[in-house]
Amino acid sequence: MEDNQEPQETQDNNRIIPVNIEEQMKTAYIDYSMSVIVGRALPDVRDGLKPVHRRILYAMNELGLNNNKAYKKSARVVGEVLGKYHPHGDSSVYDAMVRMAQEWSMRYTMVDGQGNFGNQDGDGPAAMRYTEVRLEKLAEHMLDDIEKDTVDFQLNFDDSEKEPNILPTRIPNLLVNGSSGIAVGMATSIMPHNLSEVIDGCVAFIDNNDITIDELMQHVKAPDFPTGGIIYGMEGIKAGMHTGRGRVVVRGRVQVDTKASGREQVVITEVPYQVNRDALTNRIGELVNNKVIEGIVHVNNESNKDGTRVVLDLKRDAIANVVINQLYKHTDLQTSFGINNVAIVKGRPRVLNVKDMISEFVEFRHEVVVRRTQFELKEAEKRAHILQGYLIALDHLDEVIRLIRSSATPEIAKDNLINAGWGLDDIQAKAILELRLQRLTGMEREKIKEEYESLMKLIAHLKEILSNAGMRFDIIKTELLEIKQKFGDERRTEITYLSDEVNIKDLIKEEDVVITISHLGYIKRTSADEYRAQRRGGRGVRGGKTRDEDYIEHLFVASTHHTLLFFTEKGRCYWLNVYEIPEGEKAGKGRAIQNLMQLPPDDKIRTIIDIKDLKDEEFVNSHNILLCTKNGIIKKTSLTDFSRPRQTGVNAITIIEGDRLLEAKLTDGSCDVMMAVKSGRAIRFSEEKVRATGRGAIGVAGIEVDDENDEVIGMICVSKNAETAPSVLVVSEKGYGKRTAVDEYRFTNRGGKGVKTLNVTEKTGKLVGLLDVKETEDLLITCKSGITIRMPVSGISELGRATQGVKLIRVDDGDEIAAITTVDEQEIEEEIAEGENQNPVDTTNEASASSDNEDTGNEDTDSGPSEASS
Repeated sequence: MEDNQEPQETQDNNRIIPVNIEEQMKTAYIDYSMSVIVGRALPDVRDGLKPVHRRILYAMNELGLNNNKAYKKSARVVGEVLGKYHPHGDSSVYDAMVRMAQEWSMRYTMVDGQGNFGNQDGDGPAAMRYTEVRLEKLAEHMLDDIEKDTVDFQLNFDDSEKEPNILPTRIPNLLVNGSSGIAVGMATSIMPHNLSEVIDGCVAFIDNNDITIDELMQHVKAPDFPTGGIIYGMEGIKAGMHTGRGRVVVRGRVQVDTKASGREQVVITEVPYQVNRDALTNRIGELVNNKVIEGIVHVNNESNKDGTRVVLDLKRDAIANVVINQLYKHTDLQTSFGINNVAIVKGRPRVLNVKDMISEFVEFRHEVVVRRTQFELKEAEKRAHILQGYLIALDHLDEVIRLIRSSATPEIAKDNLINAGWGLDDIQAKAILELRLQRLTGMEREKIKEEYESLMKLIAHLKEILSNAGMRFDIIKTELLEIKQKFGDERRTEITYLSDEVNIKDLIKEEDVVITISHLGYIKRTSADEYRAQRRGGRGVRGGKTRDEDYIEHLFVASTHHTLLFFTEKGRCYWLNVYEIPEGEKAGKGRAIQNLMQLPPDDKIRTIIDIKDLKDEEFVNSHNILLCTKNGIIKKTSLTDFSRPRQTGVNAITIIEGDRLLEAKLTDGSCDVMMAVKSGRAIRFSEEKVRATGRGAIGVAGIEVDDENDEVIGMICVSKNAETAPSVLVVSEKGYGKRTAVDEYRFTNRGGKGVKTLNVTEKTGKLVGLLDVKETEDLLITCKSGITIRMPVSGISELGRATQGVKLIRVDDGDEIAAITTVDEQEIEEEIAEGENQNPVDTTNEASASSDNEDTGNEDTDSGPSEASS
């Protein structure tokens, strides 16, 4: 027995292989991790899909669920995927399919869903037995030419079916829709991008394989999220484009609305990608209750299927900009995403920059085009071979018929045809035997000849494609541009550059805009073209919708690339770029100016200076700011003192009690200064008589104001270097005005009483405006009611100093002129059509105009007779 047992023990020992458990664990875990990495969690660089998504699309295609066919139950699709290709849980397949149908999850959806597929508030989809699906038209192009041997197929899990290793996509899906996933020891987070931009990038790469990433970024600018929002800063995105790893900061889009009661609302119209709106609303509510965010009275999520709308009602004294910044800081209204471009390249995971992803896709498309062309050539040659056999048979038709009739069986007939000496082979002979008799008619014989000739041309073309790489890449470009034309759209996510990243003015279109500021401090900018020219004495158009107690107080024209210096009545100076002023409709109210700059509630803007470039040292050093106050004080300070903007503003002049800043002007150091008072007096003196002082100084006397009811209404500075001397325009509160030559005002010392500039009567009302104007300019007059009229300066009569002027605008009872300004060199033709829209041009005041032009005969306060009107 022992002899018999010993070989048995030896045999058992041979079956046991001793292994190091550490090595075994390593090997097993690496095998598992690679299975997860390649087969589950990471997308393929070529079609941008994970296996589950690829299987869903392929199964739907096999079921015939095209976009022009009827929907089918989601459960049917899930069953097809599970039974044939994907041996995992049904929820994994259904969840993946649902996400492909959610327009807030995918930049370009692949599945067209019917039924409840959830929403952005975190509500889940209905069960798969209730929802229905079919392919989106775009997804069909992911499967184009799959039947033409363009990709390799593999056996499924039980070797009963075949499935594609990859889809022959025409869409650069990895960049377009992005991907995210967690594998073992690695993860991926690829942001979605705009289809049009990505295709432009692919075309640029095909045209120049040596293109740099910075050049590619001129096409593929930044991620483009399905939920819109605003990208805040480009530095992290640039790193992601160059290295495959970076960071993108996204903010929700907000707007500030004003309710009828005057209270402001912050309305969130877009939230960052993957942010739950209900969770965001609840979080804001918690922060308000915990006093972390101040100024919010009520928050409500009013979003529906038409879009996002989360409304935050503010307290009456709350500053909207402060609240918005607190929301960005404490809530998901500002979110950051890590860019980690990891994808499977030739079976291995790799970190890819944007050029890598585009080049891999283009290389794959080239392979697809080659394989498709080879397949089409093979099929064309097969068909041409058969047609060649038909043509041979038709050339020997009688002999062929005789041979077939004399053959006992089809096999004998086939052999007889092959052995007849006409050069037919087995395939051709079999095709001849299967030929229907109707193909022997004359017309059908011609069709066979035409088909053969066209096939030979196609074969020659396909062979040329295979031998010419340039033609292949042209085909790729053409197909990509067709996709762009069909499915390309505008960016949804706006890009905002930080101030230290780029000169933002390079991104802003330079154009003239009209800036309006109301009495209660609402500001907006409007295109200058919206204000049309009218004849003198017209009714005007509405330039701003205001509340009963509000009216337009400042109205002027500036370029979007300029910087505005705002001077307040308490003598402070603030800075604001024109492009930062919110754009509004002509009849709109605008935004509260406190939301744009840190202006105290008890202060208000009095005057604005438009500076082209504060960084131009030569310009800044050669110019001054001239300030004047209501009580006649004047002060000169170098522009250099105002060339370094501060968020909190700076002191421009020290204002004594009972006085306020009225006007600020930019001068070149050699101007003639004119100041005018309500009672109709004006003074002219040289700027050189005012010595320059620092920002904190009080100033010196400019004009004498000795009446408690009198005050300075304006100041102008006329440069001695001007090519053509401007004229002085004065306007009274009841709409009367005139132009007078500057030289009619004699020079005096500053601090004097001045001379008469307008004959103030009950008919004209007090003096309200003083401007220096040129004939090439247009005049804009705004009333407290919001009515605005635009007229050419050349149409206003030039009269003597002591006249009352002519009527410029009809002012309704109880209304007064609030602001006057000029539009520089706007060549706009007058509209003279009667009864146009609701604002007909007045053509009935020609007679009254002549009487208005009559000289009042009043004497000047100094000396000299008044002048008759021209």
